[in-house]
Amino acid sequence: MTRGWAEFLERLSAAIGLPLLVFLLLLLSVVGGVLYYFFPRWVPKRFPRLRRRKRKKDAEEPETAAPEEVEVTEPSSGDTLPDLPAKVFLSLADRLAAEGRYAEAVRERLRAIVRGLADKRAVEVLPGMTVTEVARAASAVVPAAEPALRGATGIFSDIWYGQIPATEEHDTLMRRYAAEVDA
Repeated sequence: MTRGWAEFLERLSAAIGLPLLVFLLLLLSVVGGVLYYFFPRWVPKRFPRLRRRKRKKDAEEPETAAPEEVEVTEPSSGDTLPDLPAKVFLSLADRLAAEGRYAEAVRERLRAIVRGLADKRAVEVLPGMTVTEVARAASAVVPAAEPALRGATGIFSDIWYGQIPATEEHDTLMRRYAAEVDA
């Protein structure tokens, strides 16, 4: 392969000339670098359409939630713990578990545990704290909750960071750990 490459470069430099070849390669790399740097700006955001027809569903009124329901948006992993009571997290976790979304249910149960500990003033949750740091701080104040907290953070870490598929068994264990920490 090296011999073939060398022969190719020799033929190319004989046809174009070495200084021009070096200049063209340098120019190509600069253009490529500039395009890579500004990549999102030169790609069109969307392709033009002729016309968009309104469908019947678009023309209807949007669905609204019943007044007694509370709309809870699922915060992203980078957000701090929302200022909601633990029962809201548990309600969302039950709903997610009923839908078979066990990974999200485990996350919401852990949020309920942390909110419960924060409400009882067992731990002060600061932005940027990891789940393990919160569990360690809470275990220092409430030593009896350490095994349950260690188990809950282990399940959460395995699912969210170890990318193990969540199952109903994980959700059941998280329920048990939440009850132990609450007690």
